[in-house]
Amino acid sequence: MDIIFLGGLEIETVIGIYDWERTIKQKIVLDIEMAFDIKKAAITDDISYTLDYKAVSDRVVDFVEASKYLLVETLIEEISKILLNEFPTPWVKITLNKKGAISRARDVGIIIERGQK
Repeated sequence: MDIIFLGGLEIETVIGIYDWERTIKQKIVLDIEMAFDIKKAAITDDISYTLDYKAVSDRVVDFVEASKYLLVETLIEEISKILLNEFPTPWVKITLNKKGAISRARDVGIIIERGQK
């Protein structure tokens, strides 16, 4: 199986459990990997036979910007559901990075895999 990926997708959203976090937008960074067989697209050179990563990016950005979850766990789970249900991919791996959440750590976040590879 082939992997189509989006790396370093930066999005601002309301996320967090503290009162002050509910009043501001914070940046999250997503790395998304999606299983997809690219052979037919490669042979035909036709975008209609591939996973349109621009459409994936637009959908995820629109969703995350409009969301107001307390937990990054909920946000990342909902993103995985969108990808698996709305796009022709049987498996996703998503890394969500909430930079600056812990003052002494460069990166803080979650990595999940959902579906069948």
